Amino acid sequence: MSKYLVIVESPAKVKTISKYLGKDYTVMASMGHVRDLPKSQLGFDPENDYEPKYITIRGKGEVLAKLRKAVKKADKIYLASDPDREGEAISWHLYYALKLEDAKAYRITFNEITQSALKESIKHPREIDMNLVDAQQARRLLDRMVGYGISPLLWTKVKRGLSAGRVQSVTLRMIADREKEIESFIPQEYWTYTVTLKKGSKGKAITASYDGKRELKEKSDVDALKSELAKGKYVVSDQKKSKRERKSPLPFTTSTMQQEAAKALNFAAVKTMKLAQQLYEGVEIKGMGTVALISYLRTDSTRVSDEAYNAAVNFINRNYGKDYQGKKPEGRKGGKIQDAHEAIRPTDLSVTPEKASASLSRDMARLYELIYNRFLASCMSSAVYEVNSLKIKNNEESFSASASNMVFAGYKAVYSECEDADGTGRGKKDRSLPANLSTGDVLECVEELPEQHFTKPKPHFNEASLVKAMEEAGIGRPSTYAPTIQTLSGRHYVTKEEKNLYMTDLGDAVNDIMVSAFPTIVDESFTANMELLLDNIEEGRIEWKSVIRNFYPDLKTAVDKASEELEKVEISDEVTDVICENCGRNMVIKFGPHGKFLACPGFPDCRNTKPYLEKAGVKCPGCGGEVVIRRTKKGRRFFGCENSPECDFISWSAPTGENCPNCGKYMIKKGSKEVCSDPVCGFIIEKAK
Repeated sequence: MSKYLVIVESPAKVKTISKYLGKDYTVMASMGHVRDLPKSQLGFDPENDYEPKYITIRGKGEVLAKLRKAVKKADKIYLASDPDREGEAISWHLYYALKLEDAKAYRITFNEITQSALKESIKHPREIDMNLVDAQQARRLLDRMVGYGISPLLWTKVKRGLSAGRVQSVTLRMIADREKEIESFIPQEYWTYTVTLKKGSKGKAITASYDGKRELKEKSDVDALKSELAKGKYVVSDQKKSKRERKSPLPFTTSTMQQEAAKALNFAAVKTMKLAQQLYEGVEIKGMGTVALISYLRTDSTRVSDEAYNAAVNFINRNYGKDYQGKKPEGRKGGKIQDAHEAIRPTDLSVTPEKASASLSRDMARLYELIYNRFLASCMSSAVYEVNSLKIKNNEESFSASASNMVFAGYKAVYSECEDADGTGRGKKDRSLPANLSTGDVLECVEELPEQHFTKPKPHFNEASLVKAMEEAGIGRPSTYAPTIQTLSGRHYVTKEEKNLYMTDLGDAVNDIMVSAFPTIVDESFTANMELLLDNIEEGRIEWKSVIRNFYPDLKTAVDKASEELEKVEISDEVTDVICENCGRNMVIKFGPHGKFLACPGFPDCRNTKPYLEKAGVKCPGCGGEVVIRRTKKGRRFFGCENSPECDFISWSAPTGENCPNCGKYMIKKGSKEVCSDPVCGFIIEKAK
């Protein structure tokens, strides 16, 4: 038996770490947590100062038995679970489950699975950090209190199988509030005015945009501007050349990695984290054996070590030249940043994406390339652009034109953000202005291009923008973003359609209960403040049970009150007048993952089902039939005609049944207003709230 025992969480790490530590070390995996709160009970005692009750997780007995045998034969035991709160708690539970009180047991952590990082961690072992453990215990109990307190209420009032969560419920409210904001948004008309100009008949055309003081709200404003411009001439009034730098991006945090992977690779957050976990734990690389390719993947920090930065500088100087070397990336600062680990980066720049790709799956290779190039770019110099600007006057009216050309690629030699892309993944082409223009030149107007626009609401959340919003609001932490979104989707509270997230009927019902009965739980500020309290526990500033003592009594009072006062949400088994053609019974309304549907009550003898067409209570403006509420295949609600497909009427907003007195088209509901469905008309009726 080896002298030293190293216990990690995941079996995937065992091979990688064993390779680096050598024959004196035995590396074994705990397979995650070995102790937890019991599933069948609340798991803590409010009468005994909220003391948690931990039990061995079912199925972990065999794992613990093997670890205990290894512990008896080892001179030293190193607890090497992940370097975060959860990992610290796993080590603490192992310490007591394996009865290591009298053994030479130590805690070690490393940000990356490399030989140097592992050897360094073993040189500096420490005791278990109880502040980290207590922060995890507080989070676990808070989540248990919300989940076990409110979920049974949802089973009673809505349907079984539903759940509430401390982070999950406020995230659901964010999505619901965004949908309500979109539904109540009323487009406002505005116009832009561009002109195509030339110097002489053979001159290069310039497109200039109006930037004068007039407000172009409607066509009459455009006509007035056009009339004024016809009286004068277009004259170059000013010309400037300048340099503009675009700073290199910061290396990835968990949040920015998920956002960029969603935009650049079309990966769901949970897929990104799964692939990143494999890259962190180690993969078999041809000619190298098992190699851990990236540093720890759960982080909100953008700082990098001196060693990693110096390696990047050497790589950049060798492959691109000294001019491409940039400053060391700085760590982000702020109350919501834990900054416990480095940014996500490759562990070895010599393992290029090209070298690794042959040994990786396609998606894993694409994510590794994204992480690799982003880190390299973060250590490179800024991209430099030459910007040419023109100011053009016509009497008192002004226009502007500009063009930029990249004169030094800098970090863009290896990386371009998705925001810069033209939709194909390539950067936009540079443009140029004619070189022969001078102040005072008179330009000929070739074409006038007034264009009508309408303001747009905020877009629906997609996974990338939701993760960004959660991070900005301080809701959750790097490890919780992907699981939260996965839970909302798995519970069918939200549905994804063309990357966007939409509320389902079930999600609306759950959110309405949470907002009315538990406004504090779904308040962004409260949830963000709770995360800061957990950070304070981690830093040893406050005692963990004081947070629990202040939280639980108010929650229990709210649950008891809601149990008495909330009415049951009737969403299933309502009898209809629709007759089942198979057995003659009256079909009933049931509630499925994507909303309501008709089912025969004779199940399982009769399994007939049909779409449920809920009437909206208004006539179709197209054919006079009934307008019904329909759902897309993914569950997004819209309004259509019962006579579809013969009648093609469709509206995302609820029609009112009235016609616009101004233009005759149908009116729709927008929050407290009724508006014309034709934004060009823009007729609005304000309704009393």
